[in-house]
Amino acid sequence: MPQTSGATRQRQQTDTPKRYHVYLHNDDFTTMEMVVKILVEVFFKSNEEAITLMLQVHNSDKAIAGTYVYDIAASKIHKAMGMARAEGYPLQLSMEPEQ
Repeated sequence: MPQTSGATRQRQQTDTPKRYHVYLHNDDFTTMEMVVKILVEVFFKSNEEAITLMLQVHNSDKAIAGTYVYDIAASKIHKAMGMARAEGYPLQLSMEPEQ
C-alpha cells in the first residue's frame, strides 16, 4: 500500500463564469409571430412566456430573452438571427454582461 505524505491536497478555486443577458430588439419589420417562434424554439420559452416577452419588446424596444454564459449566449444569438434572416427579417439581438 503506498504511503501518503502529511500534506493535504488543496482544491483549486474557480470563478463562476460571467453571465450575459441576451436582448431582443424591436424593429418595424419582424412579425410578432416570428419573435414568438424564436423565443419558443431557441430560448425554450412557453408560448405564454414568449407572447409576454414579445409584447415587452414591442412596447419597450428591447427585452431580456435569457441570461447565459458567453458561449451559449453567442450561440443563441447566432441561431435566432439565422432563423430570422432565413425568413427575410432583420431581427437584432445583442448581449451585455449581467450586472
